[in-house]
Amino acid sequence: MTYSRDLLRVRVSAVADEAQGIRSFELVDEGGGALPAFSAGAHIDVTPPGGPTRQYSLCNNPSERHRYLIAVQREPASRGGSVSMHERVNVGDLLTISAPKNHFPLAQEGGSNLLLAAGIGVTPILSMAERLHAAGADFRMHYCTRSKQRTAFHQRITKAPYAAKVSFHFGDGEPAQRFDVTAQMPHPESGTHLYVCGPSGFMEAVLTAARARNWPESHVHREYFGASVQPIAADDGFEVVAARTGTLVVVPPGKTVLQALAEVGIEVPFSCEQGVCGTCLTRVIDGTPEHRDMYLTPDEQAVNDRFMPCCSRSVSRRLVLDL
Repeated sequence: MTYSRDLLRVRVSAVADEAQGIRSFELVDEGGGALPAFSAGAHIDVTPPGGPTRQYSLCNNPSERHRYLIAVQREPASRGGSVSMHERVNVGDLLTISAPKNHFPLAQEGGSNLLLAAGIGVTPILSMAERLHAAGADFRMHYCTRSKQRTAFHQRITKAPYAAKVSFHFGDGEPAQRFDVTAQMPHPESGTHLYVCGPSGFMEAVLTAARARNWPESHVHREYFGASVQPIAADDGFEVVAARTGTLVVVPPGKTVLQALAEVGIEVPFSCEQGVCGTCLTRVIDGTPEHRDMYLTPDEQAVNDRFMPCCSRSVSRRLVLDL
């Protein structure tokens, strides 16, 4: 195993078309050894040839140490990551990845769990289903896609020992089998946790329905795969102070905090640049941020003690950051 700042070198051992526009990649240690352990909901950063580093959830069973399995949906408006993975990554290639990280873990492995997935959002949810089944936990899973042809891992799920706990919902299918989130969102029961991952519209519908049913925020867990980044060209500028060195940084219109910091040599780890992954989460010591992320819950945003410098800005003239 090759380590460098938590980076690993892996070999692509298999590539498969899992559904229309979705391809899976099996990654193994380049030396044939065991890979670092991961937990359900974890992701890795992947750097494809010629493409930007992007995050992909691990969708295999967390008990496996001989491989990582990811699935990539080719996006029409790709910023380079998904196109590079689909067009330039083949069996036998070596890739640089990060060690697994988890911003979307299972809160419990016992009790009752409701898993909701849409589209490529099934990847972390599938790993959760594997783990919950292995732990003997109670769960139900709903998987929504546009059609059966766009349903990744359909055959794998239908043959899984937990298949009876999974319901498929196809957008082009009979109305009776479609997922009406408002009608089908249950009232919360003591100890039940809800996990949701998918496109933003699906996510917002689920979260709105959960709040209408009075689900406690602490029992609703989410992971976004992408967000619409608000334009910043017309935004007001402001100042950021890196508290550890006292460095004052001006953030002008048209630049993110992340970009302004990097220009003066202050590096903050980042990945998605959309405020969905949590990699660049930074502590706010003083000032009031203007939250534009999809990672923090509304309650967490209201505290104003953390923010995402990749997308969020500032209400106050100055932000003092723990950097």
